[in-house]
Amino acid sequence: MPYVNIKITKEGATAKQKARLIQGATQLLVDVLGKNPATTLVVIDEVETDNWGVGGETITVRRQQNR
Repeated sequence: MPYVNIKITKEGATAKQKARLIQGATQLLVDVLGKNPATTLVVIDEVETDNWGVGGETITVRRQQNR
């Protein structure tokens, strides 16, 4: 059973966008590895930007600097 974990920042991805991510990831496993979509599990985790860091800074700080 394939398991895909997608992590995105919590900034309001719509239910429609999340559904497209789930469908797309599932289809990719079908197309590339021949996996059964009925047994493919996709989980989307939404992470607060204060809890995600790059280069020693939180995403919150990096985005404030880029404004």
